[in-house]
Amino acid sequence: MSQGEKIRALRISKGLTQQQLADKTNINVRTIQRIESGEVAARLHSLHTIAEVLGCDPATFYSDIKEAPMRQETVPENKGLLVWLHLGGLLFLPSLMIWLFEKDRVRGIKEQGIDVINFQLSMLVILIPLLAFAPLAILLALFTTAVVLLNTVKVIFGKPYHYPASISFLKHGKSYRLFSME
Repeated sequence: MSQGEKIRALRISKGLTQQQLADKTNINVRTIQRIESGEVAARLHSLHTIAEVLGCDPATFYSDIKEAPMRQETVPENKGLLVWLHLGGLLFLPSLMIWLFEKDRVRGIKEQGIDVINFQLSMLVILIPLLAFAPLAILLALFTTAVVLLNTVKVIFGKPYHYPASISFLKHGKSYRLFSME
């Protein structure tokens, strides 16, 4: 069974359409179609993203272990670190530091960190003009605190979180490096 056929079979077994998989992975639906049909081989990052959404090991998509590309070893999801990442949303700097230093090593940190940081930056952009209106600024601060605490509790219990009114400053699926050797 080819890589695309394996992805298709697993996607269907999970009850997802190609569009739903595309939405959850932030991969273009046409790319999903081309991968599944065998027109193109999925890139390493795409395979890992698809595997995470489908709840399987990326090695599932390789018929031969020699076919699997070498990758940096990541540790399994660290729930404690994810909780601190979300809770750090109250102060910004802790979330940013966790995301910068752990995003490529700990599963879940990259994607969830982007969501937390986008929310924090969005609230900051909204807060700046509201500083002239203290009651509105206080309401926004209370709203932000409530959202961060609620999402932290959701992460503790393994439930899906949601950060409303977020602007996508950082995009999912892009590579962000702390230092570049270029």
